[in-house]
Amino acid sequence: MDFPNLIQTVLIYALPVLFAITVHEAAHGYVARHFGDHTAYMMGRLTLNPLKHIDPIGTIAMPLLLYFATSGAFLFGYAKPVPVDFGQLRHPKRDMVWVALAGPASNFIQAILWALFLVVALAFGVQERFFLEMARAGVLVNLVMWAFNLFPLPPLDGGRVLAGLLPRGKAQVLLARIEPFGFFIVMGLVIAGIVGTWWLRPLMGVGYFVLNLMMSPFAALLR
Repeated sequence: MDFPNLIQTVLIYALPVLFAITVHEAAHGYVARHFGDHTAYMMGRLTLNPLKHIDPIGTIAMPLLLYFATSGAFLFGYAKPVPVDFGQLRHPKRDMVWVALAGPASNFIQAILWALFLVVALAFGVQERFFLEMARAGVLVNLVMWAFNLFPLPPLDGGRVLAGLLPRGKAQVLLARIEPFGFFIVMGLVIAGIVGTWWLRPLMGVGYFVLNLMMSPFAALLR
């Protein structure tokens, strides 16, 4: 194991990852409060303090273990989910869609900001590799979180969106029954390469295309 390279990689990714998970979770809480649920606020989770959202196992131990076990080929982690009582929302079925979308949307916005930072840094001749790599890491991390969390299976955000969009009936009952095992099903699909091949890569391709389209005017303006 190349420890100097590992330390450099951790330092490059630390800030983007902390921002990505913190804003993602806080976004769920803020939107839930907007629609009537104050659970996250009352539990002190409506904050941009990353310490409130870090899960010692999911955010730190698991990614490091997987990094060492797979030599960096496979990484996975998670933060402490922000508590949301969907029954407290003014229109639970409709509002849960917006609450669920808030997290991935916050990641896409952060990807835009990191991409803009990279474009501006390059335009002003910044050559410090650390900052340029951090900006690229910020784009990558947030696009991965955006795409992965939109996968339409509970307990991921995409599963919540699907449950809110489907008409009440057997489909919603089926999703509710799947949810307790959803994490293990998703992990199995990830390990089998199905999520990466058929979901992450195509969606991230779209994400990078949109970002390049948005950044082109700024790049041209700053030349």
